[in-house]
Amino acid sequence: MWVASALFALVLLLLLIFILENGQRVNIGYFGAHGHLPLGVALLLAAVLGVLLVVIPGTGRIVQLRIVARRHRGLDARRAPSTQAVPAEQPAADEPGQS
Repeated sequence: MWVASALFALVLLLLLIFILENGQRVNIGYFGAHGHLPLGVALLLAAVLGVLLVVIPGTGRIVQLRIVARRHRGLDARRAPSTQAVPAEQPAADEPGQS
């Protein structure tokens, strides 16, 4: 847990340095909306939105697969016999010397 926390803090520090070094203002236009943002913030925002474009459909697909898997488990449980199978008796071993 400490290693993960330290790595997370390091990533946040690197992001902060990136934003501070790229502080010049840029014009942003998106579907008719216009504004001015620092370059580092604009790039970080674009990266986050790109991640969301992957995560949202991926999450939807995982949910679909879980629903299908649950449905198949239910069908398999209904198909299985309700009583447990009785183990078959094993044949007695041949006595030594008989062929």
